[in-house]
Formats: sequence, C-alpha cells, structure tokens
Amino acid sequence: MPLKFELIANDLQTAARRGRITTCHGVIETPVFMSVGTFGTVRSLNHFDLNDIGVQIILGNTYHLLLRPGEETLKAVDGYHKLICWNKPILTDSGGFQIFSLPHQRTISEKGVTFKSYIDKRYVRMTPESNVAFQELIGSDIMMVLDVCEPSTSSYDTCAQAMERTHRWAQRAKTAKTREENSQFGIVQGAIYENLRQESSQTLVDMNFDGYAIGGLAVGETDEERDHFTHFTAKLLPEHKPRYLMGVGTPHDLVRSVKAGVDMFDCIIPTNHARQGIAYTFQGKVKIRRLAHATDTKPIDDRCLCFCCRHFTRAYLHQLLKSEEPTAWSLISYHNTWFYERLTEKMREEIERGNFASFASDFISNVEE
Repeated sequence: MPLKFELIANDLQTAARRGRITTCHGVIETPVFMSVGTFGTVRSLNHFDLNDIGVQIILGNTYHLLLRPGEETLKAVDGYHKLICWNKPILTDSGGFQIFSLPHQRTISEKGVTFKSYIDKRYVRMTPESNVAFQELIGSDIMMVLDVCEPSTSSYDTCAQAMERTHRWAQRAKTAKTREENSQFGIVQGAIYENLRQESSQTLVDMNFDGYAIGGLAVGETDEERDHFTHFTAKLLPEHKPRYLMGVGTPHDLVRSVKAGVDMFDCIIPTNHARQGIAYTFQGKVKIRRLAHATDTKPIDDRCLCFCCRHFTRAYLHQLLKSEEPTAWSLISYHNTWFYERLTEKMREEIERGNFASFASDFISNVEE
C-alpha cells in the first residue's frame, strides 16, 4: 500500500495544517515529531516507554544501518521492523548528512560516494540506486533519497552544484524504486538562496515524489534565516503531500515551523539534552543540574502526567545527574519525549479548533526558549 496523506484542517490565520499519513505499518497524525532511533532504539528508552508515551514513528539511518547490522543480517531476519520488534512506521534518512559531514573520510563523484566505515575502517560504496535498494531491504515506510548536503554558509556556486547533483541523484533514486509499499520523499536543497530553493522545489515536485523534505537547514544559518527559508520553501510544496523539515529542532522551532505549514520533524534534542540535565515544559526549560534543584521536592513539571513527573522529584534527578547515573538520562528523556508528543498533540488540537495562531503567539512569546 503506498503512502496516503489526508488533509484534515487548515488554520485560517497561518499556514498550519492538520493531517494524517497512512502507511503499511500504521497511521501517523500530523504535525508529528519523529523520535530518532538511529540504532533501532530511541536513546535510553525502550519500546514499552515509546508506546506509553505515544510515539507514532521512529527514524533509522541508512548510513549506520548499512555498516551495522548490514545487508546479510537484515535479509536473514526479513527486515528492520522484525529485527527491532517495532510494528509502527519507520522513516529512514538516506545517510547523506552523516556521509557529507566526514570531509576527510569520503569521496564524492557523479556515480555516488565512497566513505570509510567507522567500525572496521573499510571503504564502502553507496550510489543513489544502492541506497534505495538497501532502504527497501530495511523495509522503511518512508525512504529519503540520497542528497548532497552542504553547509548553508557555503558559496552560491557550491550550493548550486550540490543542488543540481541532488536533483540528478533524486531522479536516479526514483527510477530505482521497485516497491510500492516503501514510499519515497525528495529533499529540497538550495541553502539560503531563494532562487535555488525555488528551482529545487519545482524540480522535485515535477518528479512527483510521495512527499517532500526541506533539507540543508540547521547547518550553519541564523535562526532568522532558518525561519525565513522554512516559510519560503514550505509554500512552494504541494498541499496534498506531506512536508518534512529535517533535523529541527527545539519546541519553538516546531511551533514556528508548523505555523509555516510543515507537517513532520525529527531531532535528537529530547534525549541529547536530557543527558545534559535539560528538561522541557510548557513553561520553558528546566536545568536540573543547577544547585537550586538539589533540595527541590517538586517534579520537573507538576502539571505533567508522564511517568517521571508522577514519581520523581527534581532533587532526585539532580542527585542522579551529579552521580553520573544513566537512570537520570532515561527519566529525563522519557519526560522530554512525552513533552514533545504532547506539544505536537496540542498543536493538532488547536489547528482543528481554529485557535492555532493564538496558541503559537502565546507559546513563542511566553515560553522560555
């Protein structure tokens, strides 16, 4: 069954949308935050946690999965869903960002990329075609095409060349796709140049992908530039297809980007910042490592219904963090992931109620970033 996107409601004052994506492994209500599960798990959380929290979809990464567990293992176990015992949707990034962030350990040509494995130091070849074949072997519900991701601060000529190669690779990836049940998204590039973003959007829309991602942001540009190009690019993409902003971001990023018409997000922030002792709430960030929390008997958020907030105090979490206990990372990750799910759930509700503009304004103005 191919991906189906249903548009349920539009906000009348902004470009925010409430939608529903149907995949072979289940339904995804949008706007959605997709938890990053690079190695088959969201860091420090198990599948019981994810189901209790209400996580709808997790991400895998083709670059990492190609190196471990690799093709033979995935063939033997009949795909990634079965290997990790996850029966909900999975989106796999192509690995383009990871590969191109290793400038001294890879070479790129029109045919594809060759990079050095961080596991055994052997050189691995990846082409747009082999990338698709491996994602089909993974069994991804949503596959991303292999793209060329340059820092947004790169020169115009560098970004234009990367964008043009991304388009050629996207066409090759689309041609290589063989399975209807594995949907495929194109990735808009063009850095912080409006004419490149416009050209990239139109070129990929003409290829008729199942959905479209906004790539090449959160890689060096200012917050103002990221907001501008999110809005600028989202309005160039089809209304009847999902829109995905890759690698973004903070709660404020999500609210501003939903306001721009984006449906899907991913980022490591909820679990990565948990390790640093940072918890997110509807009142703003709480930095649990601070001495003021050493004797604080309140939960992270006394209005939160997550497992962590129902059972544990800031003082306990502070003690765990100071003792370098991994339990702290797990508990705060649980809370942060719960918060991100409730935030996107709240945005869906406000869009349907016709009150999103007011909610977004209040959140951006009054919640500490």
